[in-house]
Amino acid sequence: MDITLTSLEMEHSELLKAKIASEIASQGAWIPFSRYMEMALYEPGMGYYSAGAHKLGSGGDFTTAPELSPLFGAAICTTLIPVLEGLKAQGLQTQILEFGAGTGKLAASILTRLQDLDFALDRYDIVEISPDLAQRQQDFIGKTIKQLHSQTQCDWLSELPQDFKGIILANEVIDAIPCDAIIYQNGFWYWHGVTVENNNFTWKRGSPVEQDLLPETLLSGNFSEGYVTELHAPANAWMHQVTQQLHSGLFLTFDYGFPEGEYYHPQRLEGTLMAHHRHHAIQNPFHLPGLCDLTTHVEWSQIARSALAENADDVFLTNQAAYLLDAGIGDIALAIGDPNNPATFLPISNSLQKLLSEAEMGELFKVFAFTKNLEQLLPGYTLEDLPGLRGRNRL
Repeated sequence: MDITLTSLEMEHSELLKAKIASEIASQGAWIPFSRYMEMALYEPGMGYYSAGAHKLGSGGDFTTAPELSPLFGAAICTTLIPVLEGLKAQGLQTQILEFGAGTGKLAASILTRLQDLDFALDRYDIVEISPDLAQRQQDFIGKTIKQLHSQTQCDWLSELPQDFKGIILANEVIDAIPCDAIIYQNGFWYWHGVTVENNNFTWKRGSPVEQDLLPETLLSGNFSEGYVTELHAPANAWMHQVTQQLHSGLFLTFDYGFPEGEYYHPQRLEGTLMAHHRHHAIQNPFHLPGLCDLTTHVEWSQIARSALAENADDVFLTNQAAYLLDAGIGDIALAIGDPNNPATFLPISNSLQKLLSEAEMGELFKVFAFTKNLEQLLPGYTLEDLPGLRGRNRL
């Protein structure tokens, strides 16, 4: 991989590297991987998401589904509208809150589609921890609202409001929540942490993992010596908090990952941890701290248990292709493009291919949803009745 870095980029990465190394030294020459990942991504003014950088899109480090096509957001509206209509029927604000809105393209495509369907949304608020992304969102969404002559209010929040009534969206958020790495050696699971050797970060085994922190699959499975995987306590805690704060409505998220049995498959020897830099996937998570995104796949079974533990009514999981097709993305594509005009329809077709193909995003990316108190909010609907969420595998 030949990527030329500017002197400012190198200086930025070296400063964060020194900061992390100092943290490691202060903690006895070892820190858990979750602490390394937290600093690499979120250290104020220095981490990947906390410092200015062009992260998304063709010029960034990765591309998300909303970046590929507005059809993604348009299809989601098929699921959202029955819930929003239920809010309106109850005399409540029709509101959507999105975690980590990227460049703002998902919000813009949803706002545009709702306007096309003559639905007046009251609020579309965003929780964003990246200052530069928040600025890009404000510019892009503000321009969209102005072009639509929309009355929708849009604010940027530092946290989810308590007793929220409405819809919560999160696209590729959970994969960037810091995780812990663990390693199987001599019949036991150990924390797989970070130390410094020869001025570089490297893996170092820590103490044994407490048994009550291990999922049953890892306690009962047959794993080879040196098997490495991840635990996701912070992501599960986040799911607990979101479910607690959602008084009534729908939570809908999109991310790549697997249910527990597949996530901790004996043949998945090196876990799912990955770095990304300028559309290159990098196996070494210690590469260019502050300049690389770090992600892990989502372990959906525990995410679902976390929601159910906080009184979610029902949970739902399927792959992205099945969801988008059931939500009518094909019909929407035909409505906005003419298949007999290759010049205009070919880009639509190409984006559909990436969103739906098993070899692209269609299978690996999952759709996870839950409802809470939706029976009171929207009489006659359950989760599996909502368009796009019908008849799929619910954990």
